[in-house]
Amino acid sequence: MIRTGNEYRESIRDGRQIWIDGEKVKDVTTHPMFKPVVDVRARIYDLAHEEHSRKVMTYADEETGEANAIANRLPKTQQDWKDKRAAVELVQREAGGVVTRVGDETIGEMWSLYDGQDVLNEVDPRFSENIRRHIARTIKGDPFHISANTDPKGDRSKAPQDQDPDMLLHVVKETDSGIVVRGAKYETAAAYANQAFTKPTIANWGNDKLSDYAVGFVVDLGSPGLKFISRNGFAGRAPAADYPLANRVDEVESLVVFDNVEIPWEDVLFYRHTKAAAFIRSTLHRYSALPFVQRTLHLADLMIGSALWNVKQTGLEKQQAVQEKLAQLACYREGINAHLTAAIANAEASPGGLLMPNQSLLYTGRVFALSQLPAMMHTARELCGGQICITPDSATFNDPEVSPWLEKFYTINDNWVAEDRRRLLAFARDLLNSDYAGHRLTFQLFAQSPPFAQLGAVYRNFDWSGPLDLVKDAANLSEKVNGSL
Repeated sequence: MIRTGNEYRESIRDGRQIWIDGEKVKDVTTHPMFKPVVDVRARIYDLAHEEHSRKVMTYADEETGEANAIANRLPKTQQDWKDKRAAVELVQREAGGVVTRVGDETIGEMWSLYDGQDVLNEVDPRFSENIRRHIARTIKGDPFHISANTDPKGDRSKAPQDQDPDMLLHVVKETDSGIVVRGAKYETAAAYANQAFTKPTIANWGNDKLSDYAVGFVVDLGSPGLKFISRNGFAGRAPAADYPLANRVDEVESLVVFDNVEIPWEDVLFYRHTKAAAFIRSTLHRYSALPFVQRTLHLADLMIGSALWNVKQTGLEKQQAVQEKLAQLACYREGINAHLTAAIANAEASPGGLLMPNQSLLYTGRVFALSQLPAMMHTARELCGGQICITPDSATFNDPEVSPWLEKFYTINDNWVAEDRRRLLAFARDLLNSDYAGHRLTFQLFAQSPPFAQLGAVYRNFDWSGPLDLVKDAANLSEKVNGSL
């Protein structure tokens, strides 16, 4: 059954070992650096029950009639994707900022493996059965599901066997019950999620067909032997009045240590066969890239809104130079939107019988959204003006000795008083200039894969035959010319 926010909170009070900011966390749901984002995830669960939002967040199971989350529904029609986009948009608006791992992005990675059941059957038919069961369980059980990709890696000039083997997650032994794994993964939201689809990063297998590092599984994040060593959170460092995004939507990453963790056989999705591991690496984002790019669209809307409110407050919206920069942001925003819309309109049947977004349009849209993001953030900074980096904090605005001066110099007219001006500048600062803003920019760059891998996905999915045939005919090239790449 679909869960409530409080049921989710109870599910992560399981005694897991978490460290952050030099302390061991007693309750992840109440710790000041985790509580805001836990509350956002809980809010998503509650939206599925509330009258005004449940039709956007849920659908009725065709067989049982039970309400399930739109996010977890296997995509089979264009309407399914449109429904998913509507749910993501609602979540972003409710959160008041961009939230990624607490939404629905990573469940799509499981669908990629669902498409690879033929590959899994070559390895072991049990693994194909396991992925089908896990997807069904996720649909009905409604867990907070995340992804685990990146390892510490160590010295990347060496094979993992030639250094500390734990630098890449690997299997150390088999038991009657399952496999035992050691190593570590960096995972966003792991400290407050229920389960993680764990699979290898790009590994140096050479020509090996078998490897203890080629392993993929779903891990219960309450399992014995897991340790969560989290980065210092942004929430609570400074007042929410001055840093509203950092205090509301910071998704905390953790180094998750697997200290001889046993994974039951029924949770193993592939093991040892490098062919299966290579398949999932090459198709990992064929679904999950769409909600990821959509979140970048929401970030673009936040930048446009911040910049436009600023020029409206200061009376600059009619200047041509200002309008040109706003138009640049609008072109960026609509470029992302066009890729998303076209990827759904031109969706393709997947090998597993699902409907996947048009792969070429989706991956080129991801490259467009992320490669242009730094420049667009700088354009938004220009439009917001230098005051976003020099405005005093809220406590100073409230100081009785200096507040009259700040009221004088930050009040623009009867419509735009000092407090509104301060709030907009604080929001824009947190969106574009703060530690949180820098973190978000880096996260967007690497969250799914580094730029070279994103371009590699474009190369593998673009239809090169069209341009080749076009020029072959236009230039009257020999029929013997091979048009394949």
